[in-house]
Amino acid sequence: MNDSADRVVPAQPGAVDDDLEDGRPLPDLPPLPADPRWRVEHLPFLTAFSVALMLCGASVGFLVGGVPAAMGAAAGVAVVTVSFTMSTLVLAWADTVRPALLMPLGLMTYVVKYALLGVIMAFVISSEWPGRLAMGWGIVAGVLGWTAVQIWWVARTSLSK
Repeated sequence: MNDSADRVVPAQPGAVDDDLEDGRPLPDLPPLPADPRWRVEHLPFLTAFSVALMLCGASVGFLVGGVPAAMGAAAGVAVVTVSFTMSTLVLAWADTVRPALLMPLGLMTYVVKYALLGVIMAFVISSEWPGRLAMGWGIVAGVLGWTAVQIWWVARTSLSK
């Protein structure tokens, strides 16, 4: 007795079941920009600004507290630069590949980067490293500087268009 014809074979992952298609059209999505580089075109300028801010912070740190403070201030600006660049690249990639991924990947990126920042700061604060205060000030300067320059960049480019 052969009952293999009576068995139901489960659908393979990714296979389209003709019974599930209802014939409704897909929603109209806005077209992708012709040149997707606009999502990251501000990064070279902001990176140059961050390097300049890192050098200024290291100089002030050195004058105020010596080499440990210089290293701390530079490290604080570097942490912010890496963090903001990572967010920009992840969001630009998601927007290019599938705009519906922007919210979940953006939230995940922020959770990961702030968790890492929290771990770094907890480690630095609990240490006896003399550059820890300067690192905190470097982080503050980096966040304020990056945010201000990005606002200026967006305002400048949107007004020129």
